[in-house]
Amino acid sequence: MVDRVAAAHVESRTAKAFQQGMDTPERPEVHVRGFPVLAQLASGTLRHVDITAHDIPADGPDRPLPVSRLDLALDGLSKSDDDTEALAHSAEATAYLSYTDVSHTLGLEVSQGTRPGRITARVPLPLGSDVTVTATVSAVSGNRVSFKDFEVAGGAPATTQALLDKIFEQPIPLRNVPEGLHLRSVTPTASGLSARFSGESVTFRPDGGSQSNSAQDNSSYRQA
Repeated sequence: MVDRVAAAHVESRTAKAFQQGMDTPERPEVHVRGFPVLAQLASGTLRHVDITAHDIPADGPDRPLPVSRLDLALDGLSKSDDDTEALAHSAEATAYLSYTDVSHTLGLEVSQGTRPGRITARVPLPLGSDVTVTATVSAVSGNRVSFKDFEVAGGAPATTQALLDKIFEQPIPLRNVPEGLHLRSVTPTASGLSARFSGESVTFRPDGGSQSNSAQDNSSYRQA
């Protein structure tokens, strides 16, 4: 009973800190794994923590694409000596990006392609017409999503190819994840893009307020 109370306490504080750092409208779901939790708290390190957050917003030009859902699996989670950040020894994550948000970011209608690993896009052309284009989706350096290998229904005149190059010239950056996570793959699904991350020394910080406020709001792994 006491162990479960301690787990609930640290889960609540972790959820509050994560919500502040990622600007989510609601607190995420947090689950501390392993027993006993009190022993983990006494050591200052939680062996495994799962976090599920929804609706991480875009924020200016550096975070142009919202994340519908972020699933985090953190191993070896502890807090810094000054209480201003939480640090995981290693982590894996999956970010879900809706086609509605991807379409808004690119300025055209995007959906799942008919072949694995591809998306379909309707690209407007001058004079009110449009073409259907498919493209591969991949992860590139800098936690960015790239679109390439275009195939245009009915062939691609030079003007259409130039337009595609302009629209998809810059990969979309994904900045809505904790520091230290690296994008490994992007997979089109029926409802959106599934982006897989992994990394070591993964960090997240509460946002807003002084260091003393952050210390109060951050997860406490030495106190139950």
